[in-house]
Amino acid sequence: MSTSPYIGDREYFPGIGKIAYEGPESDNPLAFKRYDANKRVAGKTMAEHLRYATCYWHSFCGDGSDPFGPGSRSYLWNDSSDPMTNARQKMDAAFEFFTKLGTPYYCFHDRDMAPEGDSVAQSEENLFAMVELAKQRQAETGMKLLWGTANAFSNPRYMNGASTNPNFDVVAHAGAQVKAALDATVALGGENYVFWGGREGYISLLNTSTKRELEHMARFLTMARDYGRSIGFKGTFLIEPKPMEPTKHQYDFDAQTVIGFLRHHGLAGDFQLNIEANHATLSGHTFEHELQLCADAGLLGSIDANRGDAQNGWDTDQFPVDLYDAARGMLVVLEAGGFKTGGLNFDAKVRRESTDNEDLFLGHIGAMDTFAHGLEVANAIIEDEALSAPLAQRYSSFDSGAGKDFADGKLDLAALRDHAASAGEPEKISGKQEQLENLVNQYLLKSF
Repeated sequence: MSTSPYIGDREYFPGIGKIAYEGPESDNPLAFKRYDANKRVAGKTMAEHLRYATCYWHSFCGDGSDPFGPGSRSYLWNDSSDPMTNARQKMDAAFEFFTKLGTPYYCFHDRDMAPEGDSVAQSEENLFAMVELAKQRQAETGMKLLWGTANAFSNPRYMNGASTNPNFDVVAHAGAQVKAALDATVALGGENYVFWGGREGYISLLNTSTKRELEHMARFLTMARDYGRSIGFKGTFLIEPKPMEPTKHQYDFDAQTVIGFLRHHGLAGDFQLNIEANHATLSGHTFEHELQLCADAGLLGSIDANRGDAQNGWDTDQFPVDLYDAARGMLVVLEAGGFKTGGLNFDAKVRRESTDNEDLFLGHIGAMDTFAHGLEVANAIIEDEALSAPLAQRYSSFDSGAGKDFADGKLDLAALRDHAASAGEPEKISGKQEQLENLVNQYLLKSF
C-alpha cells in the first residue's frame, strides 16, 4: 500500500489530503459527516454495505462540455500531445483521487482508460498497456474494480447501434471491443461486467426490424456470456436500463422490460440489472420502483447512484443528495439481502459551472454522506419493523382461509364467485399512506 500523498510522479489534486470522517457537527466541507467507513451497521461496516465506486468517465474524462458549448474545465493530466501519455497521467490522477477520497472501488469504459487506435489491434494494444499500469496501481493502493464495460456507442460506427446494428461488420467490431473489455475486466479482477445499450434501439420503425435486432442482441449477450465464462470470469453480467436518449426507443427501456428479455432468452441465470436513478426518472418511474422490481425478480445486481432534474427531460447525472431517495433505495437493497458483487457507483458529474479542483471531492463527499445516512435510516426501519408489520397486515387476508387457497392456486373462478356472494360487500380498509410517509420522515430526522 502506498503512503505517498499522490500516485506516480506528480500531484494532480494539490492541497487536498485524505478525506476523513469528522461527524455531523463538523463544518469542514472536505470531511465526511455521515459516512464512517468502519462503523458497523447490521453486522457489517458501512464500507462493506455500500461498496462505493468512483466512475472513470465523468470524473476524469468529462470536461463540462454540452450541446451548446465546449468544455469549461481543463486538466493537468491532458497536457501532452501524445494520447497514451495523457492516458497514463489520467490514470495516476484517478488513483490519487480514489486514494484521497477513500472509495474502495472504481468503474471504467474501455475508451475512458485507453484511447481508441487506428485499428482493432492498435485499440487492443493501447487498452492492454493501460491494464498493466492499472494492475500496478491497484496493487499499490488496494483499489479494486467494481465493473468494466465497453463504450460501444460514442464512435460514429455505432450510430445505428452495436449488437443491434443492421450492418454485420459493425456488430463484429462491437464483438471485438467487448471481448477486449472482458479480457481487461478479468485481468483487473473486476467483480461485474456491464452492458449499457446506449444506442441499442431504434429511431424509426420504417427502416427497423425490431424482431431481428432483439434476436441479435440476445445472441450477442449469449456469446459475451460464454466468452467471459471461458476466460474465468466468475462475476455478474449486468444490464443497465435506459428508456431513451440518445435513441428514441431503447430496447432496455426499464427494469421490467429487461427482466422479461432476460427470462425470454434464458439469460437470467448469469445476468442481473444495474439500476441508475436518473434512468428510472426518464422511464417515468422512481428509483425505488426500479430497484423493487429487480429485487422481486431476484435480479438486483448493482446501482449507478445519481439523480436527475425534475424540470429537465434528459440525463443530467447529478450527484445524489436526496435523503428520502437514498433511504428508500437502501431499504430495498437491505431487504433484498444487500449487495453481492454490486455496489454504489457514482455515475455523476459536477456541473459545468463547477470548475475548482475540489469540486469533484465535494460532489462525492455529499453523495457518500447521503447514502450512509440512508443506510442507517433503512436499517432502523427494518429493525423496528416499522414498515414490514403494517405491510404484512395489509395482505393478511391471503395468509389463511380462502385467501390462502387462492394464493396457493387451489381455487378456480367459480370459487371466487361463490366466496364473493357469501362474504358480501368488502369493508373499506385505509392504506394509511400519509401515516407511513410521515413515519419515514421521522426516521430521516433521527440521529444515529
